Amino acid sequence: LGAQQDNGKGLPTRPLGKTGEQVSILCLGGWHIGQCGKDDGDAAAIKMMHEAIDGGMTFFDNAWDYHDGYAEELMGQAITDRRDKVFLMTKNCERDYKGSMSNLDDSLKRLKTDRIDLWQFHEINYDNDPEWVFEKGGLKAALEAQKAGKVRFIGFTGHKDPRIHLEMLGQPYKWATAQMPINICDYFYRSFQKNVVPACLKDGVGVIGMKTLAGSPDGKNGAIPAAGLATGEECIHYSLSQPVSSQVVGIRIRRDLEQALKAGRGFKPLDKDQLASMRAKVEDAAGDGRVELFKSTQHFDGPHHKKQHGFTVEETS
Repeated sequence: LGAQQDNGKGLPTRPLGKTGEQVSILCLGGWHIGQCGKDDGDAAAIKMMHEAIDGGMTFFDNAWDYHDGYAEELMGQAITDRRDKVFLMTKNCERDYKGSMSNLDDSLKRLKTDRIDLWQFHEINYDNDPEWVFEKGGLKAALEAQKAGKVRFIGFTGHKDPRIHLEMLGQPYKWATAQMPINICDYFYRSFQKNVVPACLKDGVGVIGMKTLAGSPDGKNGAIPAAGLATGEECIHYSLSQPVSSQVVGIRIRRDLEQALKAGRGFKPLDKDQLASMRAKVEDAAGDGRVELFKSTQHFDGPHHKKQHGFTVEETS
């Protein structure tokens, strides 16, 4: 937090671990902007992304499987003439060498770019995922892509269990980043902020927070505000008061963008008393995982990864 800098573009920046990069403290989430495009049309979503960049939100998140590739294609349209203004992250959904290389080729084409700034292994949620990434050749593919200049930095994400993150961090590779749930309720249930963040800071791994509002079970409303536990702006302030390099926020409608930019501009970390007060309000509801369904259920697990691990996926029309 002490390294936060005002870049004069609306949102402060923080160092991304040991990469040498400064990134905006808020990161535009790829899934929600894809949903914006599906709901309101490509033009509306592209305009929103341009306004985010103009407002200083220049770290963009995406993944190969978001909306079956549409989210990446949409983002590619938005950044084609603004590529150098954006620190671009997307995620690899495979664990093996061939699949990883195929994901990378798809993502580069969709995003209309010759390089991914940060490529992360997506949804490291299952106990055997860390083993698979190494034994099946996923990391080998990422390292070759990095050597070829197609990928600059390599990290991983997951939303299920701190234990699995710690296992990934313990593998024989120095990750540039680790993405994880960081929100008020996380403090009381399978806590990433208490168990994983310290390990990342010790090794210089950049922490990227997500699930700021504890996800949106209905695809629209954040779980924490919907339960009356905190406002959206309070949720963002809480997450940014943790030692994250950046916090991913979902931008589905204009109100989301306005709220995020307002919360991030000139941000000052909350003090210990303010943080304790916010935690006290959620403690009773947060302790059993009922708010963070992405940890306690498979509700938020992507269908691609469910199939990957042999789970049945319900078809939706």
